[in-house]
Amino acid sequence: MRPHARGRVRARVFVIVLTMAVLPGDAMAQRGAGGDWRRQATPPDRSRLRAWRSAWTEALDAARGDPAGIAAIARDPLFFDPDRVLTGAMPPAGDYDCRMVKLGRLGRVGAVYAAQDWSRCRISGAGDPDDAGALRLTGLDGRQRPVGLLHPDTDARAIFLGSMTLADERPLDYGRDTGRDMAGIVERIGPERWRLVLPRPAYQSILDLLELRPAGQRDVADKAGSVAR
Repeated sequence: MRPHARGRVRARVFVIVLTMAVLPGDAMAQRGAGGDWRRQATPPDRSRLRAWRSAWTEALDAARGDPAGIAAIARDPLFFDPDRVLTGAMPPAGDYDCRMVKLGRLGRVGAVYAAQDWSRCRISGAGDPDDAGALRLTGLDGRQRPVGLLHPDTDARAIFLGSMTLADERPLDYGRDTGRDMAGIVERIGPERWRLVLPRPAYQSILDLLELRPAGQRDVADKAGSVAR
């Protein structure tokens, strides 16, 4: 190889190495990851998802120490049954009524059962060709708004990777702030009813459950359930 040709090759290699050096580790990991949630999830979140069962067990035991928790579990046993899973995990695109329920607590301060008010959520296309098959979940109002992607996994579950947005903040990209990162399992638990299971979130609780029902159908479903009970 001629000297000037070798020089051009070395220059190209230097540019490539320099480009890789200035990319943050998370950005490098997510480039080319496509829709593979396992390559996009952070190591702590992969650990949380693997240990979902222990989080459920600990959170339910804690919630049963509060009369409000006992009443909620008795009133809606299917919602609080970790083994209640149906096929069709990916909810269709559309507007939803959402409600966050928190079980257990971190530390000694705070409630072991808390149910927030219903709020509005939306599920839409991911908007990125690299995330083929994924859908975007966006909380539209409420104090704590989850924003992120639902990734297909099996017919019985999907995986959510996103971030928690507070008040009027702009959403953070997943992986930018471990304190705001959210990782959970999406399951269908009834006709037109899904839940997002978030094991061991960064703050407050041991397990968070986000219930999702198509907008406008929540009251009808509640009345039907009260008659059935």
